Amino acid sequence: MNKKFYISTAIAYTSAKPHIGNTYEIVLTDAIARYKRLSGYDVYFQTGTDEHGEKIEIKAKEKGVSPQEYVDEVASEIKNIWDIMNTSYDRFIRTTDKNHERVVQDIFKKLYDQGDIYKGEYKGLYCTPCESFWTESQLVDGKCPDCGREVHESSEEAYFLRTSKYSKWLEEYIESHPGFIEPESRKNEIMNNFIKPGLQDLCVSRTSFKWGIPVSFDTNHVVYVWIDALSNYITFLGYNVDGECSEEFKKYWPCDVHIIGKDILRFHTIYWPIMLHLLGLELPHKIFGHPWLLFSNDKMSKSKGNITYADDLVNEFGVDAVRFYMLHEIPFASDGNYTRELLIEAINSNLANVVGNLVNRTIGMANKYFDGIITNTNTCEDIDTEFKNYVLGKKCIIDEKMNNLRVADALEEVIDLFRRCNKYIDETTPWVLAKDDSRKDRLNTVIYNLVEGIRIGAVLLQAFMPETSEKIFYQINTELKSFDSIEEFGGYMSGTKVNNPEVLFQRIEN
Repeated sequence: MNKKFYISTAIAYTSAKPHIGNTYEIVLTDAIARYKRLSGYDVYFQTGTDEHGEKIEIKAKEKGVSPQEYVDEVASEIKNIWDIMNTSYDRFIRTTDKNHERVVQDIFKKLYDQGDIYKGEYKGLYCTPCESFWTESQLVDGKCPDCGREVHESSEEAYFLRTSKYSKWLEEYIESHPGFIEPESRKNEIMNNFIKPGLQDLCVSRTSFKWGIPVSFDTNHVVYVWIDALSNYITFLGYNVDGECSEEFKKYWPCDVHIIGKDILRFHTIYWPIMLHLLGLELPHKIFGHPWLLFSNDKMSKSKGNITYADDLVNEFGVDAVRFYMLHEIPFASDGNYTRELLIEAINSNLANVVGNLVNRTIGMANKYFDGIITNTNTCEDIDTEFKNYVLGKKCIIDEKMNNLRVADALEEVIDLFRRCNKYIDETTPWVLAKDDSRKDRLNTVIYNLVEGIRIGAVLLQAFMPETSEKIFYQINTELKSFDSIEEFGGYMSGTKVNNPEVLFQRIEN
């Protein structure tokens, strides 16, 4: 039986259309999910939308529609962008789902009955856009530490989760599970800034707005965002507080990795583990706080007017060029940067010059010298052995990078394989061989090795740029696309006729 792998994104907040910074997360998660499927895992990939809260109630009112109508429209826009980006999620969830709401109420009641939730009064500094309360000491220049906007004093009756009681337990859990929070720098931030100083109890209900899941035993209160939103990772799999969980839940839980933005790491690494612990559930294996995609080294925001949308870029440059940029240009642990110039430079230097040029040249030579028929005559020289070993060695290197979530590094290794194929052309000089009839077998072997190198590269490229891989498979006329097919060099069928070359990526004049 295939080993299971459950991966999730954070759920997108339905306050507005997602920009490319938000879209990066779904593309990153998709590449990991696709790679795991290719590696033989039974993958469950969940994403979706977070649809409750004061901000949505306000925005719906401004627009003159009901909150439900408002979130229906934005959720459909988010799903549309995820689909435009060719992401292979298994389930797109929405927190306005009736079953999710019922299970969230059950979770809240269970924690209350256990004495882990109690009623009190909240006084604090509240940031409406982030829906977060802050203490004076947490503010930065008197403003919200997450978004930099104004906060206001607020007090209201509220229910609280006894997070302070589990501070020590959480600290010990994280220390004894290396790799639970990644990258390491993020783990250190969470430990030093939040957990070690001692946790405050968490406000988990609100009375100042109505757009939320009502607390079942006290309907003046709605369940506050974090219990509602975080529970999505288990409610849609069929979790039940009475222990009668679905087969799907038993199969896929615990989650192997939650992929989330570094700005919401605190909620996923403090409140979520404590909630799961109180429910008697296993914790996720890993929580990865990915970096941001900045716009000219600045955070994207509507107020700054520096927002770019993925669907606009796809219309202009194609989906795989945009996927490539997101996956290749953002490092593992530090923020990436987007500008139009950088995107064009990445397309030209990697996709047009390396990948597109290689496939075009190779098929062009096969057509010119052998009417497109690829024959393996096996006239092997030292340069071929070195080339084959190099190409075959890539799978192992890429596996290691992907297992450590170093997606940009893994994609660079794939591009490097295509670069090596280009170098092999320069080393073997097919145009010189073609002038000498006695070297025909040698020329056949060189072209065969190139096509096989391209095929192996396309197999490895599938998780990152699925459409481009399919175009390459079509041009070289092969159905051999599995990881099993690249364990040895020589899988491409000798005697196959390639199709006509088509330009994969045009160079763009900026």
